[in-house]
Amino acid sequence: MLTAIAYGLAVLLNLFIIFIGVRFFLVPRAAAAGYGVPAKKDGDAAYLTIKGLRDSSYGVLGLALLAFVGAHAEAWYMLVVALVPLGDTVIVLRHGGTKAVAFGIHFATAVVVLISAALLFAV
Repeated sequence: MLTAIAYGLAVLLNLFIIFIGVRFFLVPRAAAAGYGVPAKKDGDAAYLTIKGLRDSSYGVLGLALLAFVGAHAEAWYMLVVALVPLGDTVIVLRHGGTKAVAFGIHFATAVVVLISAALLFAV
């Protein structure tokens, strides 16, 4: 049962970050607003594309680790990658985003990723 939960949560988190990355490719301005720091109308769209590529790559790498290396490698990956939503929390707060988005989305995501890592270490 624990193994199914650990793997299921890891797969779900990786698919979710792929979804977020694809969203930054398809609707970058809406995705940036959802991130918590709206993009400037005259801003450089390349940065939004970079965010999409970063997130998509993280999700694909996580799925590959889980499929080809196993739970222990995925656990270490999740532990390290939890730094990203923690950093996103700070970015949102420093650039005018709301505390609700910073903590309710980004910090909460970091906590869920850390829970995923703990579950994967346990299997």
